[in-house]
Amino acid sequence: MEAEEHCCRRREGSTAPATVIPAALFQQGEALRAEFSPVKQGPHHQLGNPVNTVRGGAEGEGQQGGATLRWPVNVAGDGNGRLQAGFKVFWPELRFRRPEKLEMTPVKSQMELECSQVAPPLAFSLSPEAPRLAPPLLPFSFSPPPACLPSGSASLIQHNQSLLRTLLVGDQIVIDPRRMDEQLYMVASDSENTCEDKGQSTFHDVAVGIDLGTSKCSVAVWSGAGVELLKNTQNQKTMRSYVMFGDDVPVGGASEVRAYAEDQILSGSAIFNVKRLIGRSDKDPIIHGSKILPFLVQTLDIGVQPLIAALANNVWRSITPEEVLAIVLAELKTMAEIKLKRPIRNVVLTVPAAFSRFQQTRVERACAMAGLHVLRLMPEPTAVALLYAQHQQQSLHENMGSGCEKVALIFNIGAGYCDVAVTATAGGVSQIKALLGCTLGGEDILQNVVYHLLPNFDTLYPNHDTNKIRSLALLRIAAQEAIHKLSSQSSVQINLKLPDGTQIDKILNQSEFEDVNRNVFEKCEKLVRQCLFDHKVSVEDIDYVILVGGCSRIPKIKNLVLGICRKEKEFNGVDAFEAAVTGAAIEGAIASGVTDPSGNLDLLTIQATTQSLGIRVEGGGFASVIPRNTAIPARKDMLFTTARDGQTEALIVVYEGDAKCAEENHLMGYFKVSGIPSAPKGTVEISISMDIDAGNVLRVFGGAIVPGANHSVTPFMEVIMPMLDDGHDWCAQALVKANGSLDVATMPKKSQP
Repeated sequence: MEAEEHCCRRREGSTAPATVIPAALFQQGEALRAEFSPVKQGPHHQLGNPVNTVRGGAEGEGQQGGATLRWPVNVAGDGNGRLQAGFKVFWPELRFRRPEKLEMTPVKSQMELECSQVAPPLAFSLSPEAPRLAPPLLPFSFSPPPACLPSGSASLIQHNQSLLRTLLVGDQIVIDPRRMDEQLYMVASDSENTCEDKGQSTFHDVAVGIDLGTSKCSVAVWSGAGVELLKNTQNQKTMRSYVMFGDDVPVGGASEVRAYAEDQILSGSAIFNVKRLIGRSDKDPIIHGSKILPFLVQTLDIGVQPLIAALANNVWRSITPEEVLAIVLAELKTMAEIKLKRPIRNVVLTVPAAFSRFQQTRVERACAMAGLHVLRLMPEPTAVALLYAQHQQQSLHENMGSGCEKVALIFNIGAGYCDVAVTATAGGVSQIKALLGCTLGGEDILQNVVYHLLPNFDTLYPNHDTNKIRSLALLRIAAQEAIHKLSSQSSVQINLKLPDGTQIDKILNQSEFEDVNRNVFEKCEKLVRQCLFDHKVSVEDIDYVILVGGCSRIPKIKNLVLGICRKEKEFNGVDAFEAAVTGAAIEGAIASGVTDPSGNLDLLTIQATTQSLGIRVEGGGFASVIPRNTAIPARKDMLFTTARDGQTEALIVVYEGDAKCAEENHLMGYFKVSGIPSAPKGTVEISISMDIDAGNVLRVFGGAIVPGANHSVTPFMEVIMPMLDDGHDWCAQALVKANGSLDVATMPKKSQP
């Protein structure tokens, strides 16, 4: 049978009912070749089985270059003539200039990852070159196909070919069964577009900067002389971060077609605040606190993704936070392409400092769904610090000022998150000395005012019905208007009649407002003081205070931060609403290789880790290997030892967070170190190394140090951390099930080199 006979093309509009690669086609050492090309299939494109499906929908005429796509596949033979394959593929609809080729290549690694109970993670890159910050790859193993086919092989081949027609889409895939005796593989697609010099970028290729806020979003680009914030057709620089499901096609707040009024957004037909929902399990308090929102947030409290749905034609339509962000990002991308009259592919995106690596991966996935390749994810204070460094550089050039180091405290509070950073800047170089963030923002203030206006709201409206949605919309609008007015006046009159006849007549004054939100302001103060303590800096050393974010305009918050730092006024060189996106656009130009004759892009920001990285140790504790606020890039080594007599293997479980108990932190992945010489506990040393490169990609190495051996350390096992789609608890359960228990842990060695 010739390889060309196995070529099949996906029919337009078809779906993928199963994920099966047939072993029947792996006969006589032949390679399976399936030729396929991108297709249009409405606003969403599906690939994978009905359970494990990631949707995309970005279309791009004139896309430059090819693409690199990587994803993990778990394949096992069932002994009946076919291989079962389970995988998740994200494939945005890009139009390539020439066919690509997908082929199996071995992954050189000795590690084992026991993740059979969970959906494999996603990994992708949308550029002709490797991404600077890519989601992790999970290797997979093949089981050899049966030596001979069972009876009915002809119908099986026909059946498998039929499945291929609905399964495969893209360019070409080559699977060579002669290499199936190798244990570890990954699927990779490399662009044939190698004629371009990847080190060169022109202004036409410059990446855009996007600030995807909890409530509002914006996009900017370096225009040659400076940063230009792009406006939509309503002449707005900032647009609402929501997706409306009133019609058949979802419409986002950045849409060029239509803008919705606030009461329409709060009608239950729009999804918003997803930046606070993304990457969280249904046990998270933030998820439960979001049940007061007009749209539907349902939880099972089992550690999986919550169900999020909006009303569309009186039917609840479910969607994931990534898909909501993807729609908003796609509209920002389209808007930028219209304004700049060129395709947009690369982006620098700001994220809260409190975002975990898991949440960052979900944001990258949303970008890929929108047809965007992430050059860098910047913590919002880091983007502001870059803008501040540019101001200092310009001041030095224009006024021949002193090039001495200036220390600034950056306080950023928006609708969903609060970040604090201490940055030291000199000569265009800004180093983040301390960085701290939490889930605290205007949404918390708004909810406090809503419950203050109607304390028994939950009792009056126990069900998520139309009456509750309408009442909540009116309350949120009234509370939002009151908060805005209290920024410039001492009191505000609230007169409101709810649909069920409930009348609210109340005067809310400044002192009452501050008392209602006392917990929010106390958390803000604690965050600032903790950040100063982390850097071990006194308030006398702070030269400037930079206030950023919509909620920084609230008088109480502004006075609180300035009071802690003993400053009479804030640094006025940046716009509180535009600073983050401006910094992202500057980084986009720098990352794209753009140069500026006046030196406005001769800048560098040294980022810091936002959370500690470490491993679980004996007793369930957490040992930090890379502490929070470590400058990136970084590599840290730490010695551990066996916790039991005769221990011959160690389970290395990697977490991210700052809690002393490992299970209170975010589980990132795990692997085993085997071949440890049997010895009394505490005798054999185990070296754990963690490496974070300039692109913020984490790698973990582990090995046992064998005394007297020619090589002091057994071959290290490199781990690119897997991420879990369905929640932290499922990953923990899979870990316990795969290893029986977590008793094969390690202990930190008391004396470190």
